[in-house]
Formats: sequence, C-alpha cells, structure tokens
Amino acid sequence: MPEITISNRKIEHVEICLYEKVEGYTSTLLENVRLVHQSLPGFSLSDVDTSVMFLKKRMSAPIIVTGMTGGTPELGRLNGLIAEVVEEFGLGMGVGSQRIAIEKKETRETFSIARKLAPSAPIIANIGAPQLMKGYGIKEIEEAVNMIEADAVAIHFNPAQEVFQPEGEPDYSMEILYKLKDISRNLGVPVIIKETGSGLSMEVVSLFYSNGFRYFDVSGQGGTSWISVEMFRGERKNNWKTESARLFSDWGNPTAASIVETRISAPDAYIIGSGGIRNGLDAAKAIALGADIGGFALPVLKAVMSGKDSLREFLKKSIFEIKAAMFLSGSKTVSDLAKAPLVITGELKDWLESRGISLSTLESVRKRRK
Repeated sequence: MPEITISNRKIEHVEICLYEKVEGYTSTLLENVRLVHQSLPGFSLSDVDTSVMFLKKRMSAPIIVTGMTGGTPELGRLNGLIAEVVEEFGLGMGVGSQRIAIEKKETRETFSIARKLAPSAPIIANIGAPQLMKGYGIKEIEEAVNMIEADAVAIHFNPAQEVFQPEGEPDYSMEILYKLKDISRNLGVPVIIKETGSGLSMEVVSLFYSNGFRYFDVSGQGGTSWISVEMFRGERKNNWKTESARLFSDWGNPTAASIVETRISAPDAYIIGSGGIRNGLDAAKAIALGADIGGFALPVLKAVMSGKDSLREFLKKSIFEIKAAMFLSGSKTVSDLAKAPLVITGELKDWLESRGISLSTLESVRKRRK
C-alpha cells in the first residue's frame, strides 16, 4: 500500500476521533460497579501507595497511555509530547501501529521519539494482527520492538474495524494464533493481546491463555467506536458500507464485562483495563473488577492537543481520583484495591449471569489475586 494512503488514513483517524462523535454509542457498564465506601479507612490519604509494577518497571500510578499515534511528522510530535509527560509522571505508554515504519523507514523517528523522551518508562510497540497474514513474522515484530526499545509488543485485533473500513483487511484465520505462538517463544519481550474498542471475550482469552499468553489489553466497548470512525470515513468517501457501519456502531463487549471475562479466563494474567476509561474513578473500578492497570487513549489525545500543560492537568487529576477511590474504599495499595468490596448491579450483572459467571465465582477469583 503506498505511503500516502497509510499516512492519510492515520491522520484521518485522529481528526475523526477529535472532531466527530465517535463515543457514547453504548456504555462501558462501569456505572454498574460501586466500590463500597469505608468510613474508617484506617490510614491517612498520604499513606495511599498508587505505585505498581508493569513490565519489570515501577510506575507511580496504575495508568498507561495506550497506543494511538505515529507515522507522520505531526503525529510523531504528539508521541513526543505524550512521552515527555509520561516520563515526568512515571507512567507508561504505547505507540500507534508501526506498520508504516516497517514499510517506510523514513517514518521511524515518529515512533522512536517515544523512547528518546521517555527513557525509563514502560513502552509498548504495536503491530496489527492482520499483518501476520500478510507475511509479517519474527523479523518484523523484532524490528518494531527494537525501533523504540520496547518492553513489550501489543498485537492489536480489530476485526470489527476491518470489516467496515473501506479498504479493510478482515483476515483473521487461526494461523494468526499459530504464528504468534512461534513469535512469542523467540521474541524476548512479552506479547500483549490487545483489542481495539470491541472488547475481549472469555472464548478468545481462554484460547490465548491456554497457548501461553499472559498479557491482555481488553479495550472494551463504551469508549471510542472504531466502527463509527470507519462510518465517518465511509460517509466522506460515499462508501457502500456506511449504513451498515452505523447499524453496528454499538457492537462489542462492554469494558466492564470484558475485564471480568478476561480475569475469569486468565486468573494470573496481567490485564490492562481500557476502552472508555475517562477518569481515575473509572480506572479504579476497572482494577477492582480484575484489571491490573487502567488504559487511557482518547482523553489523552484530546488533552495533548492543547499542549503538555493540559495533559499534565488531566493525568494529575486522574491520579488524584484513583488515590481518592483507594482511600475511600479502604485500599492502601493497588493490590488492596483489587480485592476491595464492590457491588455489581444492573446490566453488568445481567451480562455476567447470562455468560455463566456468578458473582460468587468472580469474588473467589478476586480474593486469589496477588
């Protein structure tokens, strides 16, 4: 595919995410989760420790900026701004799909700037699963990792987006699993199985978990709908898939449900809870449900468009909100938050019950978490 096509699509995706209605088509179902208030936490707010370990590095808070950008000078500049603030706050980040940098070497600086400006942060490389069906193997994955000195690589699964993308490549045969299994044996860094807005399910997580994968990014429904992003692109191009994309704009597994399904299926895995996480309380609920850390994407993109100070304020506020939720739920550490009492109601409870997950089973899994 010519560079101009890939580059233009990347820019178009960012523009649509910033200026069109790409979220709110459905809910994360996190509103159905309540942390139980504790009137006597037993310690002071200053005693709360929000730090966590991720990819053998310590972060100051359970927050990662999930992969979004790179590939053009402007998108590379955004990666640089995010990296500077992430390093300052002691957090982690991912970069957007590096396919363009594998195929067009001159774009590599737009990704490698992340490591240059965040030398001590956990950084995640990013390649799309469909590329494994187009000849990518250990060589290309290592190239993506080495390009940014990554601590892990996310292989993103976006079948829903690919189906409705005008130029999509919806090839998701089981060969992807077999190739990834071979790659992960020889790669040297963990492979993260990552969705892109439609959420992981018990069936998929169980399949990868049974094949040795231990890192997952749920990226559930309720945040940015990438089907709707392609709907807007289709409208611009008068593409015949546009109306069908509108019909499917609320497709997927809600983030809260996806976190639980992933934790139940992979009890000792490291889970990034992302997809519609918009504040620190959302992140705290995600962790209480089963995630290890929370992932932000669109709110970071919107904040950084106004500059580093805006992003600093967003992250400062989010970290405070996590700390407040921990204090008020009697959780001195993030490990305590993972086991804090909670109440699940409404549609989320219905979802779990219809999927054969009882609240007692979930509670049993939560109590066993480290």
